[in-house]
Amino acid sequence: MPDPELTWALAGTSAATRPVHATTRDALPALLERLDPDAAGYLRDSGFQAEAGQIALLPGAGGVSAAVLGLGRGDGPPWPYGALPFGLPEGTDWRLGEGCDPAAALLGWMLGAYRFTRHKASRRQPARLVPPDGCPDTQVLAEAILRARDLINLPAADLGPAELADAARGVAERCGAAFEEISGDALTQGFPAVAAVGCGSHRAPRVAVLRWEGAAEGPLIALLGKGVCFDTGGLDLKSPDGMKRMKKDMGGAAIILGLAEALMRLQAPIRLLVAIGAVENAVSPTAMRPLDVLRTRAGLTVEVGNTDAEGRLVLADLLAFAGEQRPRVMIDAATLTGAARVALGPDLPALFTNSETVASALSAAGEACHDPLWRLPLHEGYASWLDSSAADINNIGSRPMAGSVVAALFLRHFVPDGIEWAHLDVYAWNDSARPGRPEGGEAMGLRALYAGLMALLPVWAGP
Repeated sequence: MPDPELTWALAGTSAATRPVHATTRDALPALLERLDPDAAGYLRDSGFQAEAGQIALLPGAGGVSAAVLGLGRGDGPPWPYGALPFGLPEGTDWRLGEGCDPAAALLGWMLGAYRFTRHKASRRQPARLVPPDGCPDTQVLAEAILRARDLINLPAADLGPAELADAARGVAERCGAAFEEISGDALTQGFPAVAAVGCGSHRAPRVAVLRWEGAAEGPLIALLGKGVCFDTGGLDLKSPDGMKRMKKDMGGAAIILGLAEALMRLQAPIRLLVAIGAVENAVSPTAMRPLDVLRTRAGLTVEVGNTDAEGRLVLADLLAFAGEQRPRVMIDAATLTGAARVALGPDLPALFTNSETVASALSAAGEACHDPLWRLPLHEGYASWLDSSAADINNIGSRPMAGSVVAALFLRHFVPDGIEWAHLDVYAWNDSARPGRPEGGEAMGLRALYAGLMALLPVWAGP
């Protein structure tokens, strides 16, 4: 498993550096007044307009002496800074100059410098940044995102259930958490729905559990991730196009592991319970079949209306397991439905929750840190669509509409009364490359969840 130190985009403080300045369109005239006249004249004549992500290299006696980055309207997202690592000369070292937001610049730089190199070497090395002072949290969050991206980008041949569990073990070892891997008969008895989803694959399913006692008196936070390492759709086989990117169907698990690592490394005043359902949904004579009736850890029986609705079965057992510990909140993340993408597109994770307090905190945090979530309703009127004549509940709705809402309503059946819960339905992928967001796996919602949990802590503590 790759375990990068993630410092290849950062320079040491002793490096000989050049400044990179940043400016909005409105602030450009003032910057031109402050720059050396020759540099200002060059910038003017080159047609620099401070568009978001636009880079101008300023000449000096020995070559490039400085650079200027455009921030567009300057509304705060880190993405323009993501253009710098490969927009500046290769092998050069830089420091932040005037107009730069240190935290946004560090985050954007690190995320923009990322390339997945497990099977293909990068064509060039990024320019390096001397990390600004006062941003340790930002660097840890960036590293958590890069680790999650690496996991999502791994081909399914490299990342099966055992390897995903090993990745969870690595997080536990790095952060001093207790680790347990549940497989075999113990999995069949304790997590029967997870076992049923994975029984068609020669790569055996398992559940990885991390426990961290960061603050003895802190609230217990349960984080749960769908880790379907490849999803054929089972016997209700996906189309070739639908199956093409299904190595990313463990994106929810990667996001949860990244979030957990960030919380532990930053010593959040909480206790953590993390559970990852690591499975492969394959086609074989032992695979679950349409209209099979499955047991779940919660005791409910589920009729399999479609074997391609397997992620919610995995989460059902994880939710029941976490609920037994009576956490303050349960948060799950999953690449659960195409319907969420139809509704919101690739960039907006769908947020479902049974708590107005949690909804407000996560939504506000996502907006503030430019990692937006969009709340969709747990509409009670659709609950009956999950009725089954053969079991307590069906795993799909009886109508071909509101698929993400119905999936969330299914999950709600496994959330014990009185426990706050949030569910993120994520895409976990960038279809095309943009500054700070290269094509491939993406840890959508990770920063929003971290900031939202930090905002909830004083609310839970009370006056």
